[in-house]
Amino acid sequence: MLKVWIAGASGQIGRALNDVLDPMQIEALNTDLDELDITDTDEVINFGTVNRPDVIINCTGMTDTDECEANPEHAYRVNALGARNLSIVARKCGSKIVQLSTDDVFDGQSKKPYTEFDDTNPLTVYGRSKRAGENYVKEFTHKHFVIRSNWVYGHGGHNFVNRVLAAAEAGNGLSVASDQFGSPTSAKDLAKMILYLISTNEYGTYHVTCRGVCSRYEFAQEILKLAGKDIELRAVPTEQSDLSAVRPPYAVLDNFILRIIEVYDMPDWKESLKEYMDERTED
Repeated sequence: MLKVWIAGASGQIGRALNDVLDPMQIEALNTDLDELDITDTDEVINFGTVNRPDVIINCTGMTDTDECEANPEHAYRVNALGARNLSIVARKCGSKIVQLSTDDVFDGQSKKPYTEFDDTNPLTVYGRSKRAGENYVKEFTHKHFVIRSNWVYGHGGHNFVNRVLAAAEAGNGLSVASDQFGSPTSAKDLAKMILYLISTNEYGTYHVTCRGVCSRYEFAQEILKLAGKDIELRAVPTEQSDLSAVRPPYAVLDNFILRIIEVYDMPDWKESLKEYMDERTED
């Protein structure tokens, strides 16, 4: 039985991991802020020493970009020092560690998808604090998987899909950015990929997104189509949009390593979105 510590278990990726893991094979140690503060070094080390996990998955994070800009010290405390603390435990226990990261470590100025070998150049506090977290994990542990994804949505998350649907329910029109590009990625597909990777020794940095690229506007169009909602949708620049904070304009990640090691293929973003919307309907 593999013992897996999921830090940040109530977030959308933590929830997805619990939904897809096999409880006959994996014992999940679920913690969130109520149970454990990952910024408290002693608390984290004590929990790790007592429970001795085989794998630590860091799903925690301060992800609100505006909040990060307003409170950079707290952003670094959670996104960087939290990752450092979990890495200390991983090294102490000989555990594998999964650090979830983001496309925001890049500046978004590229005209082609970013590979894992491209230089990072974050322009926001969120992106810089997440890069600092990545660096701590790489510095403290060798059995690590740093996984960057983007436009992630899942159950229970304050994400773009749920916000578009909330606006539709309220009958409000939406102005959505047509100049931001990315690959919408289901938390469930990301969770499956994480569970696959931790069963291997293929350590390193990975880009993991669903296949295909779209603008935020096209993403919103597909969400509304699948939901059978008809509201006024306006394509606008980011500065005029209702739902998009200023983020890297070109957030497209190339799953380069996954492709060259030929072990795992992510589904198309439209297929994954349909599956998620079908599950929402069933709920």
